Amino acid sequence: MNVSETKAEGLVREYSIVITAAEIETQVLEKLAELAKTVNMPGFRPGKVPMSVVKSRFGPQAQGDAIKAALDEGAKQAIEGNDLRLASQPNVDIKSYEDGKDLEASLTCEVMPEISMPDLGKLSIERPTLEAGDDEVAEALTNIADGNKPSVAVEKKRAAKSGDILTIDFIGRIDGEAFEGGAAEGHSLELGSNSFIPGFEDGLIGTKVGDKLDVTVNFPEDYQAAHLAGKPAVFEVTVQEMSEQGEAKIDDELGVRLGFADLDGLKEAIREQINAQHSTALRQALKKNVLDALAEGDVFDIPPSLFTQEYESVVRAMNPAAQDQHDHDHDDPDHVHPAADEGMDDAARQEAREVAERRVRLGLLLTEIGRNNNIDVSEEDTRNAVLEEARRYPGQEQMVFEYFQKNPEAMQQLAGPIFEDKTIDFIMEMANVTEVKTDVETLYAAPEETAAPAKKTAKKAAKKATAKKAAAKDAPAKKAPAKKAAAKKAAKKATKKAAK
Repeated sequence: MNVSETKAEGLVREYSIVITAAEIETQVLEKLAELAKTVNMPGFRPGKVPMSVVKSRFGPQAQGDAIKAALDEGAKQAIEGNDLRLASQPNVDIKSYEDGKDLEASLTCEVMPEISMPDLGKLSIERPTLEAGDDEVAEALTNIADGNKPSVAVEKKRAAKSGDILTIDFIGRIDGEAFEGGAAEGHSLELGSNSFIPGFEDGLIGTKVGDKLDVTVNFPEDYQAAHLAGKPAVFEVTVQEMSEQGEAKIDDELGVRLGFADLDGLKEAIREQINAQHSTALRQALKKNVLDALAEGDVFDIPPSLFTQEYESVVRAMNPAAQDQHDHDHDDPDHVHPAADEGMDDAARQEAREVAERRVRLGLLLTEIGRNNNIDVSEEDTRNAVLEEARRYPGQEQMVFEYFQKNPEAMQQLAGPIFEDKTIDFIMEMANVTEVKTDVETLYAAPEETAAPAKKTAKKAAKKATAKKAAAKDAPAKKAPAKKAAAKKAAKKATKKAAK
């Protein structure tokens, strides 16, 4: 076997691998000899099948195995013999081969660039800080009170209006026949909540307690129950009771109604929830400051394939139309996918290139810092990550555990963000860190290099700390958007790139 370098441009290396016909024949004979010891064929005792018969039956298989083994050995010699640190999976291509002749192949690969390590002790990094303020808590509390107004019975008989809560009995019919799930008694419905199919709640506006009426509606064309989709239905409705929302009161009763000992307990829960949200955003802001500081270091070449992968990822995020087309045609093997940046102008393409280059360069730099400082990801780290994912889906923890147990690759993908976080923490220990107070507007401002994530306000965070009102769940109600399986959600989160 002869392995020789034929190309060395930038980070790309190419090697010629020549495997002689004699070497291949020797390996074929060795593999046939191994097979002959165990092969079972009619008319022969195990291990006593003549070599000519074994070769006739298993020759092509042995030849394929021999060539694969020889190519693997050639690639190993090229990589280890030249002390290559690969940046991506190498590609082996057979250039020519005929029975009885030498096999010629080429190996193309990309190597890691030479990276100058920054002096971490000289990095100056700002750590933003933010505590939930009294104004944030007060605003959230007001919104919670508004969303949890008590229901008060309407004493004076009057016509129902939007916002009223009616207690109704109903039965639905299509072509005069009642259908399964189309009836209920004592059902509570808030008019204007849009929890029933279109037209149903509107048909109850103006009714009074004791009224009996027919409400005619059409099921939506995309209704989840196919046998009902698009069909007209008549609901016989009886209005039993009417109530309205009372005044929003911020007092101990509100706290008790939401599961706390008193109002102070509710306030503390709101403050904790807001601070938890801030903590996540503060961590991301800190990470960005670390990456910005590292980005000011020496520039180095990046492997072309890594750049291409990242560039396509960035432009698809910037160009949703291309992503939609890619997803739509993904299962068609003969479809020629358009370029991910098709339709983007030069300025947008340049922005995508800069983002992709930054991400790849910083990813490689973090990897080198971690490698040089013996930072690794232990089994305990990944187990804890799986537990953390499971906690996000109360009641579905077992699904998450089983998903990662059955998908080792998903488990391995958890290691990337963990390694990055541990490396970021190490850098923070070494760098000159200054704490700087920030505010909500600054903390949740859109990052410069990517589209801004949806801004989560303190109001939203506080609402999550309390129980939400139960939604109507009878048949005429509109179908809620289907929830994704917890395991798929967890996997998606686990595989997201943390470096921005």
